[in-house]
Amino acid sequence: MTDRPAERPGPGPEQQRTTPAVRPYVITQGRAGTGAEPLPWETLVMATDAAFPASLQPEHHMILRQCQGLLSVAEVAAYLGQPPSVVQVLLADLVDWGLVVLRPPIPPADRTDVTMLRKVLHGLEHRL
Repeated sequence: MTDRPAERPGPGPEQQRTTPAVRPYVITQGRAGTGAEPLPWETLVMATDAAFPASLQPEHHMILRQCQGLLSVAEVAAYLGQPPSVVQVLLADLVDWGLVVLRPPIPPADRTDVTMLRKVLHGLEHRL
C-alpha cells in the first residue's frame, strides 16, 4: 500500500469545461451594483436605434443584439448565461449610454377596491 492519493484523470476530449472562463466580476469590472435601485427581473428591455460603439465589451454587444425586440431582464440573463445581477449592471451601463430603453413592470392591481368588479359581475348576472 502507498500513502499517495489516487490520481484524478485529466479532462478527456469528450469532457468540456462547465465553468465560464471569464468570471462575472471581470465582466462588471468589479461592480456589484449600479448605485441605483436594481432593475426588477420582469422589466422589459429594448435596444434603441443608435449605432453600437465598437468600444463596448462583448457582453454589451450580445445584449444589444438580443434586445432587438422586448425582452425581460431575466430572459436577457438566460440568453447570456450570466447571473441576473451581472446583467443588471450591464443594462444600467447601456441605459446610461442611451443604447437601451426600459419599460418598467406593470404594478399589481389594487385588490382592496373590488367595487367595480362587483358591479360588472352584477351587470353580467342580470343580462344572463
